[in-house]
Amino acid sequence: MKKLKLTTLLMLLVMATGQVYSQDADTDKEAVLTVMKTYKDALQNLTTEGTFELFTEDSKVFESGGVEGSYAHYIEHHLGPELGHFKKFEFSDYEIDAEVDLPYAFTTETYIYTIVLNPDEKGESRTIKKKGVATSILKKMDGKWKIIKTHSSSRNVK
Repeated sequence: MKKLKLTTLLMLLVMATGQVYSQDADTDKEAVLTVMKTYKDALQNLTTEGTFELFTEDSKVFESGGVEGSYAHYIEHHLGPELGHFKKFEFSDYEIDAEVDLPYAFTTETYIYTIVLNPDEKGESRTIKKKGVATSILKKMDGKWKIIKTHSSSRNVK
């Protein structure tokens, strides 16, 4: 009888802590997805406003075979100036997968992006459409998820 009580108690403890862990994991996964959505939405709105707090200061950005440096450097020397030439930046067929393994999270995004450039001096605009994939590593720091590394690449849509 004593053994049955101990076994029952242990099973209840395992079930209770498993449920709490599952709830925490779901909460962390939602927080990670929110960080990634905030970044995607900012790009679609042609802004970097509010994105710097999504990345660590020493973050690393890799894009289509190039090392872009930290996020701040990437914005200052690459993406920031480009956004000024875009009339529209839109993601479609967007899918994201996130895996949380505390204190890290790993995401994979797949999408098609369409960029419509501002008209040139002749009044002509150009549209770029590519299929892309991005992987990011986030770390939970002081209760907040931050992107520490991100890598994206793209190819022509067939």
